[in-house]
Amino acid sequence: MAGHTNASMNAALKAKNDEFYTLLTDIEKEMRYYRKHFKGKIVLCNCDDPFESNFFKYFVLNFNRLGLKKLIATCYHTSPIVGQQLQYRYGKDGQMSFLFGDELDEKYSEKHPYKAVVTKVYDTSGDGGIDMLDVAELFKSGENELTELEGDGDFRSQECLHLLDESDIVVTNPPFSLFREYVAVMMEHKKHFIIIGNSNASTYKEVFPLIMQNRLWLGVTRSGTGSMWFRIMDDFPEKSGQKIENGIRYQTIGNSAWFTNLDVKKRHEELILVKRYSPENYPSYTNYDAIEVSKVADIPCDYSGMMGVPITFLGKYNPDQFEILGLSSTMAKPIDECVEPDAEYIKGGPRFYVKEGHKKYKRCYDRIVIRNKHPEPPKEVK
Repeated sequence: MAGHTNASMNAALKAKNDEFYTLLTDIEKEMRYYRKHFKGKIVLCNCDDPFESNFFKYFVLNFNRLGLKKLIATCYHTSPIVGQQLQYRYGKDGQMSFLFGDELDEKYSEKHPYKAVVTKVYDTSGDGGIDMLDVAELFKSGENELTELEGDGDFRSQECLHLLDESDIVVTNPPFSLFREYVAVMMEHKKHFIIIGNSNASTYKEVFPLIMQNRLWLGVTRSGTGSMWFRIMDDFPEKSGQKIENGIRYQTIGNSAWFTNLDVKKRHEELILVKRYSPENYPSYTNYDAIEVSKVADIPCDYSGMMGVPITFLGKYNPDQFEILGLSSTMAKPIDECVEPDAEYIKGGPRFYVKEGHKKYKRCYDRIVIRNKHPEPPKEVK
């Protein structure tokens, strides 16, 4: 399905159609690398309807195994999935009543943002296991807290910011169109997080400096390559890259990625380098003092200078092995200042160029400039 995936994400960004719901399997694959971080911590899912979100489902069903202290989840008032798994009402006496599972009312139309606060999870039915029916029962009995929010549930609201300050780790899939602002809030409140976003966000002017400073990096299982399926609503626009399984619609998005500031062992695995530098295979840029490396697998093991590599390098980045110096979009010199007046080249925003013929210059894709911290000695020196 290559070719449509980037367009799918870009369309979501432009139209602010942010309703992509993460599958439980993808959450499980990524979270297994962070288990040690969760013990004794308060986890917040602040873009997740408590009973509709797979993030909430993952943490509540693994509450004891992870050793969580508390789990908090909130949702935005316009969420289209509110009321599909859990419905609640307030009676005249002010008491909240619940409908769950087979009890759901098809005519239910009340959609109010609410928060779920979980401090204990156990088998209430005595069937030997823990499922969402047990979780619902613990809310009904008042052992865990389910209350309506005063505001609209926006993660930027003062009410939700207080919950953020109470938490230790935030895990969610924030609105794609608000990714910059969401990361800024996390940084301002000095929170650890594991979130999903567009891999292109790594080059945002608000995000890339954080990557350079090792304050933010890509996760383990998703770094912007391959496809990732998300659940979408029935009224989501029809386009390529969709499927329907058991009556549920899904959209594949190819350039999605996990972003985090929680360190894991896998992040420090050395990238094996087998190629060696030669001027013939690694041309220098015309408008910057660095060499072109068109594939991450081709990074030379013995080059000590600056190299321009594809954005996908971030999925392999080991801060012990490499140093990130910048982006071609900010480091490249104007090409017209570096070539002959009658030179041939494709014009555009700041990018690196390499010479490919007499007075002809090729414009490269956006590049990250890196340096190998521990290059091998050149072969002839050995």
